[in-house]
Amino acid sequence: MKKSWGIMLLLAVLILAGCGSTTSGATEVEEKKVLTMGTSADYPPFEYIDTAKGGDIIGFDVDLANAIAGKLGYEFEIKDMDFGGLISALQSDKVDFVLAGMSATEERKQNVDFSDVYYTAKDMIISQAGSGIETEEDLNGKTIGVQLGSIQEDYGKELQKEYPDLQVESRDRISELVQEVKNGRFDAAVIDVTVATGFLEENDDLGGFIAPADDEGAGSAMAFPKGSELTEAFNAELQKMKENGELDALIEEWFGKENE
Repeated sequence: MKKSWGIMLLLAVLILAGCGSTTSGATEVEEKKVLTMGTSADYPPFEYIDTAKGGDIIGFDVDLANAIAGKLGYEFEIKDMDFGGLISALQSDKVDFVLAGMSATEERKQNVDFSDVYYTAKDMIISQAGSGIETEEDLNGKTIGVQLGSIQEDYGKELQKEYPDLQVESRDRISELVQEVKNGRFDAAVIDVTVATGFLEENDDLGGFIAPADDEGAGSAMAFPKGSELTEAFNAELQKMKENGELDALIEEWFGKENE
C-alpha cells in the first residue's frame, strides 16, 4: 500500500511538473513577430554598410523601417541582395517587405503593392570631371551605366529612343557603376541625386548634372507582396509620421534640411 501511494505521489509530481513546463513552453512560443526586410545595401544614405562602424546595414530606409515596424509591434531582420532581385524575392515570400529607395512604377505595380511615396528625389548623370557631358544631348554616341532593375534603367531605355547611338549597360551595384565611370569603361552613369552627391563628395575626379524630371514612378515607396495585410498597416503609420513631423525629422537627419 505504501508503495502504491508512493507511486501515485510520484505520478502527481510528474504531472504537475509537466503542466508547469507546458505553461512555460507556451510563454516561450509567444515570440515577438519578426519580419524580413529586403534591400540592396549599396545605396547610401538610404541603405549601406558603414565599415568604419561594423558590418551592420544602416541608413534612412533602415531607420524608417525601425520606426514603423516598432509602432506596429514588429521586429525585423534585413536580407541584403541585388536590387534586381527584390521584386522576385517579394513574390516568392523570401522577404515580407522591401525598403530600398524603390520607385513605384506602373510595371512594378503589376507584380507588387506599394505604400504612399515617402521620399522624392531626382536623378543625376555623373561622368568624369571635364568629360564635356553636361546635357542629355551630350550622351548621344556614349555608353552610360544604370543599376539593373532600377527606374534609372527605364530612363536609359527611354533615352535610347531619342538618341539611337546611345549605349546602355546595367550593373547590379551602384558602386560598380561609379567604378566603371572612373575607369573609363562607361562615359556616364545615371544615379539618384542623393546617392550620387555622396559619391561626388568622395571623388574629385567626378562631376555631374541633374537629369530632366520624369514624373513616372517618381519618389520612393515601400513594396509588399500582392494582397499583403502589411501594406495598409505600414501606410497608416507612414501617414502619421508625415502628419506629426517624424518623417521630416528623419529626412533632415539623413539628407539635410534642404531636402525636406
